[in-house]
Amino acid sequence: MDLTTKDWTKLLAETARLKKAEDIHERPAPLVGRVLGLVFEKPSLRTRVSFQAAIAGLGGSSVFMSGNEVGLGSARETVPDFARVTSQYVDGIVLRTFRHATVEEFASYSRCPIINGLSDYYHPCQALADLFTMQELFGKIEGRTLVFIGDGNNVARSLAIGCARLGVHFVLASPKEHNFDAPFLEMMSRKLPNAKMHFGNDPCCSSSRRRYSLHRRLDQHGPEAEQAKRREAFQAFQVNAELLKQAPAHAKVMHCLPAIGVKKSPTKCSSRTAAWSSSKPAIGCTPRRHCWNGCWGNESAATKYSSKVLS
Repeated sequence: MDLTTKDWTKLLAETARLKKAEDIHERPAPLVGRVLGLVFEKPSLRTRVSFQAAIAGLGGSSVFMSGNEVGLGSARETVPDFARVTSQYVDGIVLRTFRHATVEEFASYSRCPIINGLSDYYHPCQALADLFTMQELFGKIEGRTLVFIGDGNNVARSLAIGCARLGVHFVLASPKEHNFDAPFLEMMSRKLPNAKMHFGNDPCCSSSRRRYSLHRRLDQHGPEAEQAKRREAFQAFQVNAELLKQAPAHAKVMHCLPAIGVKKSPTKCSSRTAAWSSSKPAIGCTPRRHCWNGCWGNESAATKYSSKVLS
């Protein structure tokens, strides 16, 4: 939320620059001797590989720490103690945690910049990758529309913020009981009053006349009984051939992956999907930009925000 429109625009521009250099096999190494720490409480494929590949591509190295193995947040290693110690050894830290409060607490005690690699409330790296994919496919994205079909989760919140900053119309299509939480809506109204954000309970109506569709998988965490209720509630909220008939011919589909519970999807590998395209910047260039500008390329980025969380 603290990133301005100028910050978001610069991030996308620099991501494009780094991706172009990567495409022609130009690999500058501005981070030689720098070390990125990755502290993950949750398992990961794309986030872990992308950040480790990014720091290596920029000439640096990484240290991966599983939360269970190193005891993050345990009686043995409290979050403040963990942050104080690890931030002395590395130049920047990527946190992938269950609770957003852990990110905030960690950042308040850390001596180095913190990148939010995912928490239960925000997923800014995914949002940046998705908006960059939109930019690559459509060019100028200001004035376009992104439809998020799914619950008002961490990815949806981050996308809503990014869209507001970049002038993109954001539509959340979900059952009423799975809309954004009240504190988030209040914060958006207070800090981004001009955001073009709408809600719909009919995925087909929400997708009609829209220029871009994004599908996020249904959250599969929690007790089995709760999961069953969620699957029932979202039965009509599926990205399929019928839904795509209601969307413009040029509309594309994204999915942040993994596709949990989806055995076969007619849209996942169709010509209208950008799921694999949106994972490409997540695998390389977007984390590269975070590593470079967020931690070391711009001195003010590490000190601009009191929390030191780049999210």
